[in-house]
Amino acid sequence: MTLGKVIGSVVSTMKHSCYENKKLMLVKPVSPYNKEGKGVMVAVDLVGAGKGDVVLISSEGRAAQELLNFPARMPLRSIIVGIVDRIETGDV
Repeated sequence: MTLGKVIGSVVSTMKHSCYENKKLMLVKPVSPYNKEGKGVMVAVDLVGAGKGDVVLISSEGRAAQELLNFPARMPLRSIIVGIVDRIETGDV
């Protein structure tokens, strides 16, 4: 699982069938302290996230396969599985 911040969406008219009727979001990894990491990923949104939301991302193809009820492996890896309300680290 990874924390990320939604920075935008992706629109595609031609795509693999496993992406049909799925909302694609552009997500930047972040630390629990909201420090941005390197890179950007595209993730299928399962929870209704929007730009600026901090989200929980599963980047394991098996999770996507099970959550989306695919009968076989599909070329889909990252999915947004939660919107983070707050992070408690225990730091003072």
